[in-house]
Amino acid sequence: MNKPVLVALTLTTGLALGAVSTFWFSQHYAQPTSVLTGQAQQQQKPLFYRNPMNAEITSPVPAKDYMGMDYIAVYEDKPKSITATGKPEVLFYRHPMNPEVISPVPAKGEMGMDYIAVYAEDVATDSDSTGMVKIDPVTVQNIGVRTAIAKVTALSHDIRTVGRVTYDEEHITRLHPKTEGWIKQLFIDKTGTYVKKGTMLLSVYSPQLVTSAQEYLLALKSVKTLKDSPFDDIRIGAEQMAKIARERLELLDVPEHQIIQIEQDGEINNALHIHSPFNGTVINIGAREGQYINAQTELYMLADLSKVWVFADVYESELPWVNEGDRVEMTLIGIPGKVFTGTLAYIYPYAEAKTRTIKVRLEFDNADLLLKPDMFANVTINTLRQAQAITVPAEAIVRSGERTQVFVVREQGKFEPRIVTTGLSSNGLTQILTGISAGEEVVSSSQFLIDSESKLRESTAKMLEAMKSNASDTKTDKPKMKDMDNVSIPAQLEAFIAASTAGVATHD
Repeated sequence: MNKPVLVALTLTTGLALGAVSTFWFSQHYAQPTSVLTGQAQQQQKPLFYRNPMNAEITSPVPAKDYMGMDYIAVYEDKPKSITATGKPEVLFYRHPMNPEVISPVPAKGEMGMDYIAVYAEDVATDSDSTGMVKIDPVTVQNIGVRTAIAKVTALSHDIRTVGRVTYDEEHITRLHPKTEGWIKQLFIDKTGTYVKKGTMLLSVYSPQLVTSAQEYLLALKSVKTLKDSPFDDIRIGAEQMAKIARERLELLDVPEHQIIQIEQDGEINNALHIHSPFNGTVINIGAREGQYINAQTELYMLADLSKVWVFADVYESELPWVNEGDRVEMTLIGIPGKVFTGTLAYIYPYAEAKTRTIKVRLEFDNADLLLKPDMFANVTINTLRQAQAITVPAEAIVRSGERTQVFVVREQGKFEPRIVTTGLSSNGLTQILTGISAGEEVVSSSQFLIDSESKLRESTAKMLEAMKSNASDTKTDKPKMKDMDNVSIPAQLEAFIAASTAGVATHD
């Protein structure tokens, strides 16, 4: 082959390789693009628009996908901080598995994984709060980030529990005799019997009652005999003795009609009648005919069931909602189709040791006597509403260690961690006492991914702050980083700063 042909072939091959190289570099090292927001969108013209669900589908003009979602405008990416050599400024490199381990130069971890470069723009600026996270809007959509607005709402919470019907302790009577004797006759001899006020329950023979009745009868005869006496002291003394004898019978619970009968007939009835003090139901009969009784014997136990109590248990977490006077609804399996309405009357000042619950007392009217003691019921306590409460979805709260926080959306793709104080929770909403205001937008899903990135950026910012502080304090004695395998991370950082200031090449 002659020399001119060889030269021509060489030139042609060089031009072809140059064109291929130019095309390859333009495809692999072209300036990346991203979605900008805020003021940048007003200053720059979009390069193109891309499908929000598939970044490979683009359009030169605004469009909508088959689900009606707008295409996302794509602008030129904001350039990284550029050094004098024209390359992005790398602050340091961090371990891919442990962000606390860093290196001033590229390195590899124990498993052969490359250290991750940390650029200047990845660190929060002075205008950003510590832990501020910036995420590309496409990535935000891909990881399923959803947001919600903090609103002022009225929180309400219905507490559902199980209750047990029991007697109203204020309407229970236990009848005991005030003298000893023997039961002559039982007029009410069956438990469960409903009696009205004044119903005769039984008659009792008591020697003491007979003696007291005789004394009263003699006193009445003395008053009748001495009523015309010219001596006032004798006449007044006889009247006082009759009055004292009558009071003794009243103190022994002799009914009024028997005392009147003694006064009218002048005869003694050796059987004392005991009557019901109110309308109620006989719960227990403690003695039978012919039985000897004394003051310790319980003759009857009567209960007025026109009102009943219901005891229910409330968990400690629900106690802040409960207040005396709350409206209560109750249903029973034994009384289908009927809803009883009552009131929460009392919250007991102690917790049950075994169940770790707090007992509450509910009051219900029971004029129809449908509610029977020891019945079980389903209880719903309608608690009072908490008005003017700032609430966010419960899933927006991130509880990590001692901190409780939410992520507030500062702008599109920019999230700020905010420490909050939470209050009551109900129906998927949580009250925020301090930390955010009504109208702020918070992240309600995928916030744990954002929280991980926030912690990485926060630790990076703290490292840089420590590095700058150590660099400003180190003016003399610049040691070299030689054997760092057994040195702690703070010591590594200090040695790294000193060696960098001295211009010595270091490695991890």
